[in-house]
Amino acid sequence: MASLPTSARTVMPWAVVVGVVLVALNLRGPIVAPAPVLVTIRDDLGLSTTTAGFLTSLPVLCFALAGPAATRVIRRAGPEGAVVLCLLGVLLGTIVRSAGPTALVLLGTVVIGAAIMVGNIVMPVIIRRDVPWRRAGVVTGLYTASLNVGSMITSLGTAPLAAVVGWRWALATWGVLAAAGALYWRGLRRRHAAAAPPAPTEQAPAEPVSSSAARIGWLLLIAFAGQSFAYYAVSAWLPTLLSDTRGLDAAASGVTASLFQIFAVAGAFGVPALAARAPGWVPVAVVGACWVALPIGLLVAPEAYITWSILGGVGQGGGFTAILSIIARVTRTDREAATVSARVQTGGYVAATFGAPLAGALYSATGGWSAPLVLVLAAALAFTVAGVVAALLARRHHPVAH
Repeated sequence: MASLPTSARTVMPWAVVVGVVLVALNLRGPIVAPAPVLVTIRDDLGLSTTTAGFLTSLPVLCFALAGPAATRVIRRAGPEGAVVLCLLGVLLGTIVRSAGPTALVLLGTVVIGAAIMVGNIVMPVIIRRDVPWRRAGVVTGLYTASLNVGSMITSLGTAPLAAVVGWRWALATWGVLAAAGALYWRGLRRRHAAAAPPAPTEQAPAEPVSSSAARIGWLLLIAFAGQSFAYYAVSAWLPTLLSDTRGLDAAASGVTASLFQIFAVAGAFGVPALAARAPGWVPVAVVGACWVALPIGLLVAPEAYITWSILGGVGQGGGFTAILSIIARVTRTDREAATVSARVQTGGYVAATFGAPLAGALYSATGGWSAPLVLVLAAALAFTVAGVVAALLARRHHPVAH
């Protein structure tokens, strides 16, 4: 997985950006698609509430478990091949999840989660290799924004589709996006193969991650763990918190909580815009402050919950973009980018699997939301401190010449 020469990188810059968007639309939407029809699925299949909840939480667990295998897939298939396999896996999992009884529904969910983890890891590799490093932040922001757009499309569209064609066909319909992406990247893979020099007859030995990239990578792992833990805890419990503490009905609390998701787009584009005008640590500090404002605001001024939801959304979208942008900047080769990306995201998603359960357990133990909010605050502070230090170290790191 050596880096392509500059001539190969510049053959299709806009084609790659379009491809990045197509992949991103498939990396979160299939996970959230069952949520709007979860009660219907539960009743139709006779599931318990806990088992039904696995349809949205199981993919995150797969993210945590599939990291090492995803790295091997990328090394064997190459970045473009890994993207194609990711999208075909999402398509296969979507079909299986929609086709049979409970066992197949859960199996399809596992396939989707494992396939998406390949995409999670390989996209920073693609961006690092094919995008000039001065524009990597903008493309990473577009990638992050497209993740959220994919989630919004499936969240808004699944229930209306299910009302017309049933939940199985409604979930299966989103496989069209994966099929379109796979066909697009198959063509992109051929064009890259034509532009790249012939592959060596023997595979070069794996080169170690540089000491500076490794050091930054561990800091980014801590930052991503804090980011992911806080994100999944807030996503799971914010509607309930608003209902309990502000007396909002289900519709109003859901709409307010959706601001946390929607304003991630502002954070995704805000980070590269700010990075172009300020030192690299500044965007991380700003989005960290937005993240921290959510739990502190809900603790000390809960009546301004709309403001805190918006700021938290900016923080979570900007945090994801900042972390991936640093990975793209400090890694030297595709192999190093894949290794660091896998380490950071695997560790982060391991932490993510504990976010919602621990917050819920604290709520049950204390009978209130103060302790869960302090837990989210600790995670947000971990992101902020580790992220700022990583950004400061990355500033000294000589960027890859694109």
